[in-house]
Amino acid sequence: MNNIRNRVQLIGHLGMDPEVKTFDNNRKMAKISMATNDSYKDAQGNKVEQTEWHKIIIWGKQAELAESMLTKGMEVLVEGKLINRYIFFLVVNSVSQFLPTYVRRYLFVMA
Repeated sequence: MNNIRNRVQLIGHLGMDPEVKTFDNNRKMAKISMATNDSYKDAQGNKVEQTEWHKIIIWGKQAELAESMLTKGMEVLVEGKLINRYIFFLVVNSVSQFLPTYVRRYLFVMA
């Protein structure tokens, strides 16, 4: 049962080339932005398209593969764990905005 807890699987298109950082210990981290699309019919029967954007963080060897293989527009499948982060903006009052981030376990390029 532990294998299915906090598991997220997404199929979508990359919105940008991977942004890769290399740390002092030569460990790499890649950030990608991925769009998933959905559609539904509204009350008037019109088809409505909806796009959701997801931030994905990839570490280690898979980050190296992402750097060498992935480009904007490619369709990929990402499987991983959902980690919630809060971003704080100061305008007049302190407002917190929920930003989900997916840490991948598996990354597949759809052919």
